[in-house]
Amino acid sequence: MTRESIDPGAVLARVGRPGDGAVAFFAGVVRNENEGRAVSGMEYEGYDEMAREELAAIVAEAAERAGGGRIAAVHRLGSLAVGEVSVAIAVSAPHRAEAFDAARYIIEQIKKRLPVWKREHYLDRDAEWLEGHLPVVEAERG
Repeated sequence: MTRESIDPGAVLARVGRPGDGAVAFFAGVVRNENEGRAVSGMEYEGYDEMAREELAAIVAEAAERAGGGRIAAVHRLGSLAVGEVSVAIAVSAPHRAEAFDAARYIIEQIKKRLPVWKREHYLDRDAEWLEGHLPVVEAERG
């Protein structure tokens, strides 16, 4: 979790080792429209301590699924302009399928479980909080 700009190159530099034959990278960026409405920016708020713990748990789960692949994941909080990176995920693994699967698992779990909320700012009207997913409690994960 960070309030600073995310540097994709720095995230990629945190993964990779000689035995890894694949690196998958995902970046979520603020787009200029949503559901036909022009967007001027995005605001992310979250419960920082809980989000850090949950993101670490998600990364650990993905690493286990990827056979111990190396993973770096960063999510941004605060105000972002169109085009800025809101989340970056890099995974290195021996094979591409493991790397892709782990990266996809992480972003899908972030959307479901991370206690982060987003508010879009529109050009033609006020900002609006977007509907999200409720975090899954530990007992529900099994």
